Amino acid sequence: MSTNIYVVIMAGGSGTRFWPYSRDAKPKQFLDVLGTGRSLLQMTFDRFMEITTPDKIWVVSNEKYEGHISEQLPEIGKDQILLETEKRNTAPCIAYASYKILKKDPNAVLVVSPSDHAIFKEKDFQNVISTAVDSASNEEKLLTIGIRPNRPETGYGYIQYISDPGVAVKKVKTFTEKPKADLAAKFIESGDFLWNSGIFIWSIDSIIKAFEKHDEEIAGIFASGLNKYFTDNERAFIKDAYSQCKNISIDYAIMEKAENVYVVPGDFGWSDLGSWNALHEIKDKNEDDNVIEGSVITYDSKNNYIKGKKEKVIVAQGCEGFLIADFDDVLLICKKEDSSIFREFITDVKSEKGEKFI
Repeated sequence: MSTNIYVVIMAGGSGTRFWPYSRDAKPKQFLDVLGTGRSLLQMTFDRFMEITTPDKIWVVSNEKYEGHISEQLPEIGKDQILLETEKRNTAPCIAYASYKILKKDPNAVLVVSPSDHAIFKEKDFQNVISTAVDSASNEEKLLTIGIRPNRPETGYGYIQYISDPGVAVKKVKTFTEKPKADLAAKFIESGDFLWNSGIFIWSIDSIIKAFEKHDEEIAGIFASGLNKYFTDNERAFIKDAYSQCKNISIDYAIMEKAENVYVVPGDFGWSDLGSWNALHEIKDKNEDDNVIEGSVITYDSKNNYIKGKKEKVIVAQGCEGFLIADFDDVLLICKKEDSSIFREFITDVKSEKGEKFI
């Protein structure tokens, strides 16, 4: 692959839907969720080591996670850890990385990836990324990776593409955010929709032009820091910049507005690990479709995720579709499919019991 591939790992999420395993002080990207001995962030880093070198893998995250990043990724330098002072969604995050890398290498091609996804077919993934990088290197395109859907999932965004058999890079027709079940089923039936993976590939030139055209405000804010990046003044500049930034995703700021948006379909064993239910899908299960972690005995119970400690026995009877998660300070019992209610759980626990449980 080209030697100027930079990987930007977005690692600022709070992992709300994985509470109480994921906490505000140490969200899911810093946890060994899959039991591999490596956190999701470390697994993402390892994956991209096949594509570029450690000096070109950068991490953008909230400043309160600086210690976790430095500890888990000692291979990367201080300048490669970009610290946000406030949560402002993915557009400011990507703009910060893009303008800073612009100063270092204006010929760079960027691969932007979440830090907390699972990918089980690494070689297939690398082939898809290689196709996208080649396209982004040669043409002014904004590319995303689309996942071939296997069910009418309502928790993902969808990308509709223009069918062009034999062509690996497809022109994007529409984006749809988290459709209702009946519409998602129609998308699957049509055959020309993909799940939006949230992985993006583009040249520095292409994304800077896109910000300048479609979001002049964000472009102006981060362009004004070109003489501050890689200096002692960068941190103060970023604090001021983020205080001015609106909260907006890269999809709304750029991808849904731009004309030069393309998608590379992929099938590489992907999961966004967005909830306990998503984790249940990929974990090993027993004959009753239960994921069991800890000392657990079940009776007449199926399709559950039960997580506890080895030294504490959990007995579950008559449970179906439940999450039972037992931690030192929190015991959570709820329906595992309804991940949207976790924000309500966290708000109420914080209000009634205090921040130490969050």
